[in-house]
Amino acid sequence: MSELLKYLFEFCFLVQKTILACLLVLAISMPLSNASCFFQPLKPEMSDGEHAGCRDLKGELHEFDSHWRTDNCLDCSCSRDGIDCCSSFATPAGYDEEKCVSIFNKETCTYKVVEKDDHSKECPVNSWVG
Repeated sequence: MSELLKYLFEFCFLVQKTILACLLVLAISMPLSNASCFFQPLKPEMSDGEHAGCRDLKGELHEFDSHWRTDNCLDCSCSRDGIDCCSSFATPAGYDEEKCVSIFNKETCTYKVVEKDDHSKECPVNSWVG
């Protein structure tokens, strides 16, 4: 009987350590996630008496459970509740703004931080938002 109790105690201790580790990872990662997001509630779009999907701000119809990237680099998804969109890029925040400039590439949805006088030289970035 004491062997069983010892085994249960060790198992409970291991579960507690695992839960604490997961909570620690969550607590550390939450402040790092600053993506800009918004929600657009579903507007009734009927086809044959059924909801047809989500109509975005440009008027395009998207099927339920579909995902797409907009021209403005937003990652969007359609659900029966509406459209969720979040920025797909991080914005540079910690760099020498007197010496450097950030340039956004709409093709890749990324920023590059370069020297103002020589765009071939990249600048160090200490922090990113998004």
